[in-house]
Amino acid sequence: MQEQEIFINAENAVAGRLASFVAKKALQGDKVIVFNSERAIMTGNPKGVFDKYVKKLDLGRIAQKGPKLPRRAEMILRRMIRGMLPWKRTSGREAYRRIKCYIGIPEEYQNKDIKMIKIEKKITSNSISLGEMSKLIRQKWKNKKPKMLLSQEKEKLQ
Repeated sequence: MQEQEIFINAENAVAGRLASFVAKKALQGDKVIVFNSERAIMTGNPKGVFDKYVKKLDLGRIAQKGPKLPRRAEMILRRMIRGMLPWKRTSGREAYRRIKCYIGIPEEYQNKDIKMIKIEKKITSNSISLGEMSKLIRQKWKNKKPKMLLSQEKEKLQ
């Protein structure tokens, strides 16, 4: 089995469909590189999608043990891909290592002549991009910190 590099442009791609495609290619032994991760979209009512993700984030904050979910757009997409891999098996972990997600297109790939696969869907009014969701999450937690962290910050100021 020969490993080849597959380049994917995530712009206007439905995140779940993109994640399943990437997971399958990685399991087949290909190295998959995803560009423009922040422009992948999640369909559904934006407020509902955001609230559902924040509810999962809150679960990890209460016990301080987990689940620890990402807040950055490229890491959210990578975590979605991980959910579609057999993580407890060696093949799933090896496939996960073959996946890279980037915000935008890094400089190292801009000058290369690359054939990119586009997995597009017409954008509906009921959708939110991963970049927008990531910004909303960061704004929500900017002023909301666990009590333990607040007490540590007060000690540093004194």
